[in-house]
Amino acid sequence: MTEEAPEASLLVVDDEPDIRELLSASLRFVGFKVASASTGAEALAAVAEDPPDLMVLDVMLPDMDGFAVVKRLREDFGARSRTAAAGHEQLPVLFLTARDGIGDKISGLTVGGDDYVTKPFSLEELIARIRAILRRTGGPDSDGILVVDDLELDPVGRQVLRSGHAVPLSPTEFKLLAYLMANVGRVVSKPQIRDHVWAHDFSGDLSIVESYISYLRRKVDSGEDGAPRLIHTVRGVGYMLRRPHG
Repeated sequence: MTEEAPEASLLVVDDEPDIRELLSASLRFVGFKVASASTGAEALAAVAEDPPDLMVLDVMLPDMDGFAVVKRLREDFGARSRTAAAGHEQLPVLFLTARDGIGDKISGLTVGGDDYVTKPFSLEELIARIRAILRRTGGPDSDGILVVDDLELDPVGRQVLRSGHAVPLSPTEFKLLAYLMANVGRVVSKPQIRDHVWAHDFSGDLSIVESYISYLRRKVDSGEDGAPRLIHTVRGVGYMLRRPHG
């Protein structure tokens, strides 16, 4: 009898043994392949050795907080981005913590997190959120490379190039850019973007769309070196990614 392939590979990072073991066992039970770590250093080493499809990361760790772990992962990719394929910058991260302040949530999203679950939580909710992140960071349906002017997005290689240079994006930024490029020349509203990129998450909160548009502009559309701006705001309606002179 052939063993069924796991739904996805996860890395659970939490310094509390009871929580770590419960999460790992529960996630394995529903079909995930699960590795675990108890510190930020162990998490970084685990990702370097065998990158998971998603990391469940406690913010409060003994050696460094979860925000610092993700920042290290993104910076590590940034230092290699001109020669390496997409990797750590595309690792989806779900933060897990007892801290529920809005400032912490914004910090987590800013460093490249994809969701934020506070303790105590139900296993059913956590599993649903993990699957939602995996669905929305799976890239566009098409295997074809999207090209708009000098901006290229490869959904298979999970890589973005602007003027030939690799641009590190978080999974959510990648999903947003893919959606804008797939709708090039068409205005998409904030609710449309929210529903496509975040699904049920952040329901009703359209400010998250504005924040991520801002992140994208800084990374791929800053106008440096005379490159034309591609992402445009259509006031009162939404946003459009438009070819220069188009």
